[in-house]
Amino acid sequence: MKVLIIGGAGYIGSHVARLFADKGHRVDIVDNLSTGSRDNLFPDYGFFEGSILDYPWLLDVMKRGYDAIVHLAASKAAGESMLVPEKYSVQNIAGTINIINAACEAGIRAIVFSSSAAVYGEPKYLPIDELHPQNPENYYGFTKLEIERILAWYDKLKGLKFAALRYFNAAGYDPAGVIHGLEKNPANLIPVIMEVAAGMRPKIDVFGTDYPTPDGTGVRDYIHVSDLAEAHLAALEYVAREGRSLTVNLGSESGLSVLELIEAARRITGKAIPANIVGRRPGDPAKLVASSAAAKRLMGWEARRSDLETLISTTWQAYRRSLNLK
Repeated sequence: MKVLIIGGAGYIGSHVARLFADKGHRVDIVDNLSTGSRDNLFPDYGFFEGSILDYPWLLDVMKRGYDAIVHLAASKAAGESMLVPEKYSVQNIAGTINIINAACEAGIRAIVFSSSAAVYGEPKYLPIDELHPQNPENYYGFTKLEIERILAWYDKLKGLKFAALRYFNAAGYDPAGVIHGLEKNPANLIPVIMEVAAGMRPKIDVFGTDYPTPDGTGVRDYIHVSDLAEAHLAALEYVAREGRSLTVNLGSESGLSVLELIEAARRITGKAIPANIVGRRPGDPAKLVASSAAAKRLMGWEARRSDLETLISTTWQAYRRSLNLK
């Protein structure tokens, strides 16, 4: 298939793009490089630098004969979304509406959308499955849920089939080291830990040690980015094969705490990684763990690389290579 990957120079998108190309698909990338890296662009890709908010430009790109779109372009800092919701309204919701409308106008019939576990909010039970109530606690999660609802309407009204993939916490890097362009200004825990290990930040803040968890820190389900890439491919194959849409969770079905990650990083990197204990952040649940049973049943997918050792070691490998660290 000829696939347009929007946000394909970014952290997750770069892994998705490389896998699709390695599996024989023709890959083109759309990215504005605001967080993505040119280091993640390869000679066998087509590349269009621009904004999804520029509808005429986007439509012109999409009229180049694509079979499907993978859409990963979004603002994604949950805390920031509560302070500047207008940014998330424009980039996430309006930007995605542009993508959907351009796809329909260009005759593209399938889209894989990177959604988020943030659609669920505070867990009512664990593990979280797709039937769990959806009550986002931050505006970022609201934008993802709203886009899922828009996609469902476009399926009914326009026949645009979609796969909405509700990621839990993406982490790790390509184990082969082919992808190593680092994310700009990361907000997620593991890359922040790596920046402390690399001397780019003085310390890491640990938000709360009084949660009802074994070590008192928050527990999250971390999914290796290479596992995520394989899920995107499996999702597109499902939509193409079955001719119907789907919405599934993507997680490892196990939880790791903040302190577990920091201690593992200290051991693997050999760095001190100073940690500063501060108060809880509003809206942070004690524990989030996915059920990925639906993804396994429908797509034949399950996480294979999302153990603690692989998550930390592959990330450190990418940082060492990109920053020329010893």
